[in-house]
Amino acid sequence: MEENILGRHREKTLLKKIYSSKTPSFMAVYGRRRIGKTFLIKEFFQEKGAFFHITGIKNAKTATQLATFAIEFRDVFQKEGVLTTPKDWIDAFSQLRYEIQERSKKEKVILFFDELPWLASPKSGFLQALDHLWNRYLSSMENVILIICGSAASWMINKVINSRGGLHGRVTQEIPLFPFDLKETHEFLRNKRIEFDPHQIVELYFATGGVAKYLTYIERGLSAAQNINRLCFTRNGPLVREFYRLYASLFSHSEIHISIVKALAKVRSGLTYKDLAETTKIPAGGTFSQKLKELKLSGFIDTIATFGKGPRHQKYILSDEYSLFYLTWMAKLSSVDLDDDTPNYWIKQQTSPQYEAWKGFAFERLCMKHMRQIKETLGIASIITKTSKWRTNGAEIDWIVDRADHCIHLFEAKFVDSEFVITKPYERSLQNKKQQFKIETGTRKTLFTTLFTPYGARENDHYFGSVDLQLTIEALFR
Repeated sequence: MEENILGRHREKTLLKKIYSSKTPSFMAVYGRRRIGKTFLIKEFFQEKGAFFHITGIKNAKTATQLATFAIEFRDVFQKEGVLTTPKDWIDAFSQLRYEIQERSKKEKVILFFDELPWLASPKSGFLQALDHLWNRYLSSMENVILIICGSAASWMINKVINSRGGLHGRVTQEIPLFPFDLKETHEFLRNKRIEFDPHQIVELYFATGGVAKYLTYIERGLSAAQNINRLCFTRNGPLVREFYRLYASLFSHSEIHISIVKALAKVRSGLTYKDLAETTKIPAGGTFSQKLKELKLSGFIDTIATFGKGPRHQKYILSDEYSLFYLTWMAKLSSVDLDDDTPNYWIKQQTSPQYEAWKGFAFERLCMKHMRQIKETLGIASIITKTSKWRTNGAEIDWIVDRADHCIHLFEAKFVDSEFVITKPYERSLQNKKQQFKIETGTRKTLFTTLFTPYGARENDHYFGSVDLQLTIEALFR
């Protein structure tokens, strides 16, 4: 039911618009494994008309897929008698079309084809039959909503949305589904009667990345650290073996994608296309570019500009929290290291220098992922901006927001457990960064050093001597 859908406010608004439309809709939904695609569509549509839902079976023969079609067809349309499996997809869709034509035009018919890449195997004829069904019949039936869904974003886009065949230009609406943001994560946990303060939610997010399925594993009465320890550092923890399963489920030849992600996990400032190719030893060119595109479309990596530089200097960064967490903390452990009788493993890591470096890196990435919320807090949501990085000898700014109204924010992020206190040396460091940036870039814009911390900074003399604006963790939950 619709009220069971937590978060996803923009998606629900769009689905309501599609449902109330007087024209047929052909919708493509895609997003990574365990993100909640199937749940969203089922909960929204299954009680709003005749809901036909078939899920592809991985590596199954076409005959098996057609048999599942026959079962669903009988159950949804209440067909009695001997169950007959269609001979091919043209036959199957003919049965479906005749059934829809017999129904009242006032009743919505929702056709939901889930895990489409498994249904549309190379020799199945599925896409050709779907092309014929939509173009010849469904596209003129105003009560029909056709939904295709898959986890492999690149496959969905290349084979359907940007198809050069009969389906080219036929999809009327795309819904790329991404992990929950922090506000949605808070709503999800609260619905489970789990109340965490913002700092604890951010700690959880560092490991789970707001993936809906991962959040279902969180237990009430345990701290964020205890939950992470249970999920990631016990022998049968649900996220212990998730990393390779995740990539294998989304990408063909996933070892290439994994090598790219591993390289990016090691470099806080990101890597250019050229540097990334050299680091991974994957030849630059079409195949490499395609793998980067697939990772970006699936939400695992992103690109960020280098301030004052052209596209060749943009850098690829790892944006998926779980992948970063796994590669930093979990990949080095074997099953014999995961002792179920030592529940404080993760807590002990939090006193290490590695943890201090990693949490700063993770917090910076998290803030950049919530730029919409940050801009709203700063009151600049209506101003055109460009986010970038800047680094020179001896100085690096976490990220930069260049505003169209002749101002630039130089962001500094510090993930600490209490009020942040600026010392004289840190004051000088911030002043020097600002001055160096101004000199080396030659900018004439007004510069605002903007500090981002969980609990705010003490407004002492050193603060007023180096910081123009500050934001706290609440800004990320807007």
